[in-house]
Amino acid sequence: QVSRILPRIKESMNATLEAEVLTRSSHSSRTSYAIASDLSEMELKKILIEKMEGNNESAFAEEPVQTTCQMEETPHPVFKTGADDQPIVQTSQHPEWSSQPRKPPSPDRAWNTTLPAAQGDAQS
Repeated sequence: QVSRILPRIKESMNATLEAEVLTRSSHSSRTSYAIASDLSEMELKKILIEKMEGNNESAFAEEPVQTTCQMEETPHPVFKTGADDQPIVQTSQHPEWSSQPRKPPSPDRAWNTTLPAAQGDAQS
């Protein structure tokens, strides 16, 4: 059963990875950290599938297969971020950012005259 499912999973992951690369290259507003993180996750999934295929082929080997709770957890990659990661946004891309700020509405100076009169003296 596993040998029938794994090729489909691998094909799906490859298609997803290709789609992610195309999507990331067309959306330049995301930081390089987010892109690298997503692509690293996809690559790790791909490696996991390849390992599963390898385990499937050697299922009858004498060496027992480790479960995920028995395996050592690898540390997550750390990426440096800085000014180089920030996208360059031209004003022609977002004309609303460079427009003049709107004047705030004028305050209602008679706001307290519209309230009903208080009944009785409040301090007694």
